[in-house]
Amino acid sequence: MPSGAREKQNMPKVAVIGTGGWGKNHVRVLNELGSLAAVCDADKDRLKEYSEKYRVPGYATVDSLLDGEALDGVAVCTPASTHFSIASKTLNAGINTFVEKPMTTTTADAEKLIDIAKKARRILTVGFIERFNPAIAELRKRIASGELGKLILLEFHRENRRGDNIVDVGIVKDASVHDIDTARWLFEEEPNIVFGRVGQVKSPHEDFATILLGFKEQRTAFIASNWVTPSRVRTLTAVFTNGVVTVDFVTQETQIHTEEGVRVPKTVFQEPLMLEVKEFLAALREKRRPMVTGEDGLKTMVIAEAVLASSQSGMPIIMRA
Repeated sequence: MPSGAREKQNMPKVAVIGTGGWGKNHVRVLNELGSLAAVCDADKDRLKEYSEKYRVPGYATVDSLLDGEALDGVAVCTPASTHFSIASKTLNAGINTFVEKPMTTTTADAEKLIDIAKKARRILTVGFIERFNPAIAELRKRIASGELGKLILLEFHRENRRGDNIVDVGIVKDASVHDIDTARWLFEEEPNIVFGRVGQVKSPHEDFATILLGFKEQRTAFIASNWVTPSRVRTLTAVFTNGVVTVDFVTQETQIHTEEGVRVPKTVFQEPLMLEVKEFLAALREKRRPMVTGEDGLKTMVIAEAVLASSQSGMPIIMRA
């Protein structure tokens, strides 16, 4: 048997639940990696399209999927309000589970899901894709090296029109959670104070948000998100004591500003989703803790709910240690 065929044969078998929106990209990537085992979608047309295109079985319900396939993992890419019910079912069935962000829509459900995963002794991971953006991974290394001094401020801007598939949560739990998690990851700690202002002008839920996260030693993250701006913006400015780094999440271009001038390191573009899915598959094969855990999903949701509570009260929220 050729080595490529043997490698594909040994890849974990993963099904994608929900093939609309972002789910179709999971289907594509898993197929490219030789791990796509099945697709599941209540939409008959989409189910037929992807089942035929990728030559894998298609199932209209999660129950029929679990009855029909012996799986190593699933990727849950359905609307946020269904994440808990579907992920709890797959975990209880003994299936390692990747859940797109937000992991759940409430902290209570996040805590329950983590408990289910622990009892089932299965992996639970969340789709915080920016951790796998090569530009952000390099920034984290730069922070650790101390070459620019101490990191003191992160400023995020995430702007574009709301996707038609986002109907059950607002911008804080859908989009801002990316930058909340990235701030946690880069500062390597939880914020001790949260302040937020949100508003609603075009969507059924809040569609713009300004968030301030306070960390120890005066370190701060400022997060601006909206579904109002027609142009797509995904940027981060990291301010150090001896320089500034700007990152474009989309192009993965990094600029380093110091007293000596501006440097633009050469980088090779890599698809973050491909890297994220590879990490999930590696965790399945090696039976290890994934880079992003259920606890990360919970901690990020705690902060997101604090943002909304702060906006409602007009007061900052002091976070428990």
